Amino acid sequence: MSMFCFQCQETARGTGCETRGVCGKTEEVAKIQDLLIYTTKGVGEVIVKGNIDVSSLSHENHETLTSLFMTITNANFDDVVLIDQIKKMIAIRENLKKQVPNLELTDAATYDFTTREKMLEKAATIGVLSTENEDIRSLREMIVYGLKGISAYTHHALNIQKENPEIYRFIYEALEATQNPNLTADDLVALVLRTGEHGVMSLALLDEANTSKYGHPEITTVDIGVRDNPGILISGHDYTDLEQLLEQTKGTGVDVYTHSEMLPAHYYPAFKKYDHFAGNYGNAWWKQVTEFFTFNGPILFTTNCIVPPRKEGITHKIFTTGAAGLPGANHIDPDKDGKKDFSALIKMAKESNPPTEIETGTITGGFAHHQVFELADKVVDAVKSGAIKKFFVMAGCDGRMNARNYYTEFAEKLPKDTVILTAGCAKYRYNKLDLGDIGGIPRVLDAGQCNDSYSLAVIALKLKEIFGVEDINELPIEFNIAWYEQKAVIVLLSLLYLGVKNIHLGPTLPGFLSPNVAKILVETFGIAPIKTADEDVEFFMK
Repeated sequence: MSMFCFQCQETARGTGCETRGVCGKTEEVAKIQDLLIYTTKGVGEVIVKGNIDVSSLSHENHETLTSLFMTITNANFDDVVLIDQIKKMIAIRENLKKQVPNLELTDAATYDFTTREKMLEKAATIGVLSTENEDIRSLREMIVYGLKGISAYTHHALNIQKENPEIYRFIYEALEATQNPNLTADDLVALVLRTGEHGVMSLALLDEANTSKYGHPEITTVDIGVRDNPGILISGHDYTDLEQLLEQTKGTGVDVYTHSEMLPAHYYPAFKKYDHFAGNYGNAWWKQVTEFFTFNGPILFTTNCIVPPRKEGITHKIFTTGAAGLPGANHIDPDKDGKKDFSALIKMAKESNPPTEIETGTITGGFAHHQVFELADKVVDAVKSGAIKKFFVMAGCDGRMNARNYYTEFAEKLPKDTVILTAGCAKYRYNKLDLGDIGGIPRVLDAGQCNDSYSLAVIALKLKEIFGVEDINELPIEFNIAWYEQKAVIVLLSLLYLGVKNIHLGPTLPGFLSPNVAKILVETFGIAPIKTADEDVEFFMK
């Protein structure tokens, strides 16, 4: 095989992409990403074995986050940028080694190729399958994918000047551990749970960062139609980029629309002062292949989820920034003060037609933990009276598979006395359905982005306290999670660390789970695959 990658839910045949990624990445990009992870492990090894204080490594910490973030599914397809990042990490690694000479290091911390040809040759020998034992491979990769999710969320918090040295310390420790041949499967299982622990830390850090700067999300009705002005569509997950874009588009006659995971930006008080913050355009990330054409104006990707265009005439309208990258697209870097110049997008927008309307109506969201706590008395009364029988956490990712229609059907078939708690782009499978309310409480409560799954965990823990139960699993809350990429992996590991059991996971179990590791998850945590909507509704409502 020319490559191997099984980090996302849509991986070929559920086992691994071997010639080209389903995501669109080429064989060369896949190999270069493997080498970037390998090199980053080498940096972690030097720091851990050299006992270097991470608090003194500001530049190194930030580049490590970027390196891991770049390799998340659908984030960066630009081989030139990825190779430049490898060179940065090699330089960082070599400078660190000067601080602690004479360490006994593995190949990841010592190899040194700077030409593309040599890098590709090296990459062919260090990929996922270079770990021969399938259980060790499975656990190592689960940890690495968890670290990618941690890095994504920590990177967003960093953009709002929030950091936690303990997270960096763990990232390096875990990177080094995935290179350690002496660790047993049991050792790695323990490290998987510690990855979940630090996932909770990263989610809490980002929640603090977002709410301290932009305020606590509020119940908000968002327009999904269009206006008559030209527009810019912003996708991805980063709110600091949105803030700068909104500031730079004030008074220009250009409206700004959110796409996919940027929808929850409308829930934050700080963004409501912008009259030209028009609404949300389109649906989940994978529908961009058609919706970007009808939008007409330029698109800004602040992070993943990019789908490389299959048609001509759209790539030149795509702009990327941060860890995102796409060959042929325009990339915008910040200046030394972190400011980005979006004038090229504004100019292009002014020369474009207004968005073509593809739907009308509104979406209501903003049910993060702070807002739900304000409704706590009403919610508790509804539970005690029997008006609400159960809550269903249906957070996570959407994707292209027809099997994901299950989530729409499941939401439709849930009894009318149940409430859906959601976060992430999985909500686009049911957030436009008319499911009604229970005593004024909407039956779909959207907390926000995938990282706002943290809010759902906080809500569950608050209900545990209110109802005085010993175990979170005694609450009338069921977890039916959809996953796609590595940020969903860290959300899952975080839930496991918090003690949540009996999670249903779909539309398929991860391809990176070996049979033995899958068995551990099933027996220890009760993780189960989804069945049919009818079967699962019946199972959960018993």
